[in-house]
Amino acid sequence: MTDTAVRTTARVAGAAAGALLTLAGVAAAPAHAAGYRYWAYWESDGGKPWAYATQGPATARPADGDAVGFRFAVSKEADDTARPTAAPDFARICGDAAAKDGTKRVAVVVDFGGPADAPPGEAPPTKRIATGCAQLRPDATGAEALAAVTKPLRYGSGAMLCGIAGYPARGCGEEVAGEPTAAPTASPAAAEKRDGDDGGPSVGVLVGGAAVLALGGAAVWKARRRG
Repeated sequence: MTDTAVRTTARVAGAAAGALLTLAGVAAAPAHAAGYRYWAYWESDGGKPWAYATQGPATARPADGDAVGFRFAVSKEADDTARPTAAPDFARICGDAAAKDGTKRVAVVVDFGGPADAPPGEAPPTKRIATGCAQLRPDATGAEALAAVTKPLRYGSGAMLCGIAGYPARGCGEEVAGEPTAAPTASPAAAEKRDGDDGGPSVGVLVGGAAVLALGGAAVWKARRRG
C-alpha cells in the first residue's frame, strides 16, 4: 500500500476517535435545567424602563418620583426574570398625590404573574396587577413602600420576600425543575437505566467506539507491513 493510502487510513482512525469523544460528550450533557420561583424586585428611576434591582426591597431606598415593581415568576437567571407587565408609570399611579415636605412619593406595581408561574395547587389572584402610591418618610425602603399599599406580606430567612397579599400561601424561592433539553430520542431498551449507570456514556457506545479505533489501528499497521 502506498504512503498516501497509509495516511488516508490514519485519518479515518483519527476521525473515528473524534466521533467517539463527541458521542461521549453528548451522552454526558445534562438533561435538565433549573430555575427558581420567587418575587423579583425591579426599580425605575424617574420614569425609565424597569431595571432589575441590585438590592433587595428591605435595604433599597427609592427616591421621590421613583417606581418599584414586584413580579412573581419562575426564572433561570436574574437577567431573564420576567419584568412586571405594567409600566412604571409614576405620573399615572401617583398623579393625585400632592408632594409634601418631609415625605417622598413612590409608585408601587405588583404583578402576581400568570398560571404558569404559580406553585402546584395554587393560582394567582384574578386581578393580576395591583398598583398604589406610597407616601413615606425620605429614608423609607422599598419594602416599606410595598407595605404601605398592600398587605399582608410574608418574609423568609434573610429578609427574602416570600408572599404578597397572601400569594403564594407557601414556599419561598424554591428551585423548580426545568424542561428537558433537546436530545436524540433513544429506543426503550437503550433508555433503560442499568445497574451501575451513572449517567455517562453507555458501555455499548464505548465498546463500539473502541472497536472502531482498534480496526483503524490494525489497518494502519497492516499497511505499513505491506509497504
